[in-house]
This record gives sequence, C-alpha cells and structure tokens, in this order.
Amino acid sequence: MRTEPLTLVVDGTRPPTATTVAALASLCDEAEDRGGGIVCVQVSGAPGDDWADGLDVMLVSKWERALRRLERLPAATVAVARGDCGGTALDAFLAADIRVATPGMRLRLPHDGEATWPGMAGYRLVRFAGAARIRKAVLFGLSLEAPELVSLGIVDELVVDPASAVAATAGLVSGLSGKEIAIRRQLLFDAATTSFEDALGTHLAACDRQLRTIAAKEAS
Repeated sequence: MRTEPLTLVVDGTRPPTATTVAALASLCDEAEDRGGGIVCVQVSGAPGDDWADGLDVMLVSKWERALRRLERLPAATVAVARGDCGGTALDAFLAADIRVATPGMRLRLPHDGEATWPGMAGYRLVRFAGAARIRKAVLFGLSLEAPELVSLGIVDELVVDPASAVAATAGLVSGLSGKEIAIRRQLLFDAATTSFEDALGTHLAACDRQLRTIAAKEAS
C-alpha cells in the first residue's frame, strides 16, 4: 500500500466555495479508494467580518457534509495549522484525528460584528473541550492561543517542524487497516453519547469481526 500522505491545503480567509467542496470531496474519494494510509490537511488563515457575504445555506450544507466524510475516512487524518486559524481552516482542522500546530497558531471563530458564525466548528469544539471551557470563544469570538489549545485538548502537539509530525503519524498508521481505523473512530464518537447497554452490541460486533479476521489469518 502507498504510504505517502494525500494532502489538501485549506485557506481560512475564504468562505466555502463550490471549488473548495469539490477539492475536499475529491480528496475523500481518493482516500476511500486507497483504503488506508494517511491524509494531511494543511490549514491557515482566518476570515474577516465580511467572510459570509454571498454564502447560502445549500453551499454551507455541502461543505459540512464533505467535512463529515473527512471525519469518517478509512484512513488516519492529520491536520497542521499555522498562524491564525478560523473559518474553513478551523473546520477542516477540527475534523482530523491528529491536530498539530506551530507555536504561533491562534484559533479564531468567524465574527461578523454581531455574532460568531454558528457552524459545526462550535459543536466540535464543545465535544473536544466541554461547553464551560470553550464558552467565551463560541459566544463572543474570543481568540485562543496555541498553549491554551493544547491544554484544552483541541491541539495535540505544538511542533516547529510539521513535516516530522506527519511522518510520525505515518509511522503510527503503518500496517493498520484503514477500514478498522474508521470503525474504532466511530466507537470513540459514539462513546460520548451512547449508554453502555446501547454501545455493547456495536463493540461486540467489532470484537467478533476482529476475531474472525484473526482466525482467517491463522487458517491461511
């Protein structure tokens, strides 16, 4: 299997466009066809107050659905953030499995002077850090600096050399099944909102799948 990462660059100064959605969808298509390896999303930039001018809800919906595909890929995903990070850059950053940033990175939710943008970035931030600790950023657009983002668990690591972090992710993924990574990721997602009783069947099904795979290897 090819191990070099599939890469997408996302400019957070620009709103989602049909071109942006198509580029992310194309990346997801290729990652799904590959069925493993890693996907690297390089993000930077934060929008100005007029960022949402000309946007419509249909385009926003297509962008959010493309991000959900990124979040569920049969591959490990790593996002590298530099400088100010907001808008589409923040969206893509939060959808990754591993999130690293350079020391000067700063999280900024889009703000039009009246309110912050009510997209799914706020939802993901609360899932990662909890409502209390992310409240001021979501309600008032307060910027968050890189060290605080690490303490909140939003950024996994600060790195001077992002390429080394991508290489380390490739090492973690080496030999792993992309489909199985996707299953484990979904189990993680579900654990936050599903009761033990409801989750048990899904986990047992995953265990059964793994045992069948082991038995098939031993029999071959």
